[in-house]
Amino acid sequence: MQQHPSVAIIGGGPAGLLAAQRLAEAGVQGVAVFEAQATAGRKFLVAGHGGFNLTNGEAVAAFGPRYGHRQQAFEQYLGHFGPDALRRWASDLGIATYVGSSGRVFPTDEHKPAHLLRAWLQRLEHLGVQLYIRHRWLGFGPDGLLLRDERTGTEFSVAPRATLLALGGASWSKTGSDGQWLPVLEQSLGLQSVPFRPSNCGVEVAWSAFFREKVGRAPLKNVALSCGNQEARGEVMLTEYGLEGTPVYALTPAIRQALDIQSPAPLLLILKPDLGPAEVLKRLQQARRGRSLPDVLRQTLKLGAPLPTLLREVAPTVTLAETAQLASLIQALPLPVVALRPLEEAISTAGGVPFEEVDEHLMLLRRPGVFVAGEMLDWEAPTGGYLLQGCFSTGAWAAKGIAQWLQHTAP
Repeated sequence: MQQHPSVAIIGGGPAGLLAAQRLAEAGVQGVAVFEAQATAGRKFLVAGHGGFNLTNGEAVAAFGPRYGHRQQAFEQYLGHFGPDALRRWASDLGIATYVGSSGRVFPTDEHKPAHLLRAWLQRLEHLGVQLYIRHRWLGFGPDGLLLRDERTGTEFSVAPRATLLALGGASWSKTGSDGQWLPVLEQSLGLQSVPFRPSNCGVEVAWSAFFREKVGRAPLKNVALSCGNQEARGEVMLTEYGLEGTPVYALTPAIRQALDIQSPAPLLLILKPDLGPAEVLKRLQQARRGRSLPDVLRQTLKLGAPLPTLLREVAPTVTLAETAQLASLIQALPLPVVALRPLEEAISTAGGVPFEEVDEHLMLLRRPGVFVAGEMLDWEAPTGGYLLQGCFSTGAWAAKGIAQWLQHTAP
């Protein structure tokens, strides 16, 4: 490099790239992004393959609780750069968005993830942001940041006035989000980290061999799941290993907490969430005698396959003669969850840099001038646009802190 950047951003994901844009637009000269992979925004692109969900259309007041015990902090970040600001940002790049029936915000059909990323990178180039791909951060040295050009193997250092670490969490390592930065911070700074754990992932249930062979993968539509005092509705997918789907992902924090106390964890499946227990019992009692369990479930409650098999798997002794017990199971079927799926399979992760290690501007208390944003921080949120919004919002907030730091520190 011909000169040291004024701001070095380590990580070319949503948090890092947005921070770079905000700083450059604020007039900061010499902003450089260092990305270890061959292209920037790899996890951003992979996440878009399943539906390019940028944010959510619900009111900002409803956003805060989506971030659990980090609600107060995220309400501040969202107030600075919330879902409306994110949609305006996309529009400014030429990407129109709309709110779907689920409340999720998507680009219009003609815009793919690659289109947005290409327009974004072009905007950054126009603003003078330098992007260095295949440049891996190795840690801190006596003269600043240690980096390695992966193409040549050359190691060098840069001494920026401020640094943003936006290295991601520890899931989907093929995109570069592998969590390998954590021991570097622990060893060099003595940082007290929170171990990474899977979030927004499937759960494991010890199905019998018969159930796995007979059912395999099958959807359960219009159901609800409950764990502790948390409940989530939607479509659940039965799999050979257990369960997956949006309601499962939303309850990951509660399930993880329950597994820390006992295994299997008590997860309840509510098959008719729009019917009260009394109505379910009434319909079962009105069923004609002599019908089989599958016939009764299908005709009285519209519960077809694979529900009879699932009931027999979880409650093998229940019969139509025990109407009250059957009604109770339909509204609260216990599914014995024995584990979460592995970290590598998780959509996101909990853990990383605790908020106790950063100040109100997301600057590391142990390393002044070094800020943190995105999934590196110990927070989690459900799918539905909240994850990406959280990364964008923390990136914008950190950029604000960096700008203030630059104003109040001598060059």
